[in-house]
Amino acid sequence: MTTVHPSQTDLLRDLEPVVEANLNRHLDAAKEWFPHEYVPWSEGRDFDGVLGGEAWAPEQSKLPEVARTSLIVNLLTEDNLPSYHHEIAVLFGRDGAWGTWVHRWTAEEGRHGTAIRDYLLTTRAVDPVDLERARMRHMGAGFTNDHPAGVLHSIAYVSFQELATRVAHRNTGRASQDPTCERLLARIAQDENLHMVFYRNLLAAAFELAPDQAMRAVADVAATFQMPGHGIENFGRKSVQIAMAGIYDLRIHHDEVLMPVLRTLKVLDRADLAGDGDRARDDLAGFLGTLDANASRFTERRAAAEDRRKR
Repeated sequence: MTTVHPSQTDLLRDLEPVVEANLNRHLDAAKEWFPHEYVPWSEGRDFDGVLGGEAWAPEQSKLPEVARTSLIVNLLTEDNLPSYHHEIAVLFGRDGAWGTWVHRWTAEEGRHGTAIRDYLLTTRAVDPVDLERARMRHMGAGFTNDHPAGVLHSIAYVSFQELATRVAHRNTGRASQDPTCERLLARIAQDENLHMVFYRNLLAAAFELAPDQAMRAVADVAATFQMPGHGIENFGRKSVQIAMAGIYDLRIHHDEVLMPVLRTLKVLDRADLAGDGDRARDDLAGFLGTLDANASRFTERRAAAEDRRKR
């Protein structure tokens, strides 16, 4: 007997009560906060240009280089919010609980870019001219969803991506060696965690509605995952720097992003799969094994390189 899978429209309709319940849970859990309270404005002064202030120079930054690189990547990623909003609004819709969530998520994410930029410019942690030019190039390229027609693929992606972003922010804060920066990024990470929980709960509901389709979505997304800022200029080189510093690497991606979501949802233990669902679980298990091995090799090479550097 052929299994009939729900359509994308069916999935959106059937998941809407779950969206509404989790939207209400999110609104109860989310705490209002204000970016300006986390920025050390007393450290600020005018830049050169129309106000005739002091030009930026590298020695003005007190942040380690890798923390500065990671902060810039995080900020430029947040800057592409208009593209993200467009993608999810087209996919999820702008009506009902879905639409309310899309707009709420966008508003909360908007705070993150505002706060990080204000911190970086006020503390003179980055070259403001280079930063603005990078923003224009990155936003000019926009962002396109890798799975534009896949509701479940998109839900799976953001379940992992929001957790990845939380981890990246927290680790960047620690690497900054600046208590003010760490406090700001820890606050942003709290938002990202709530977003992850929202999407993870939707993914759990999706597994109950369409287990085979949900498993295929998770397997596909895990195997092809890339951060939303991958279009940033020189992203590959910056990612290597960030990985070598232990801010975000393959081991972190496996242990602190993919596996926590998969364990919470008991994805690999499901007994209700058939056909492509079974094949997708096998694909996922195979990918996780390969990723785990690659992560171990990377950490070993990094440790060896660190030993050579210390000699």
